Amino acid sequence: MKVIVNRDLCVGHGLCEAVDPGLFEVGEDGIAHVLCDDPADRAEAARTAVATCPSHALRIEP
Repeated sequence: MKVIVNRDLCVGHGLCEAVDPGLFEVGEDGIAHVLCDDPADRAEAARTAVATCPSHALRIEP
């Protein structure tokens, strides 16, 4: 699985980072960044972050 951040949609609310700071970080650029290449062990947190992102900037690919 892979988590993708659409940089055009992300406005840096930081809810993803609040869900799992080990998986997401809002950088100095104000955009969320995924911290793991294969977050399979964090799948539930990734799905929660996707569902709670107010700008719909996150998606999961297999």
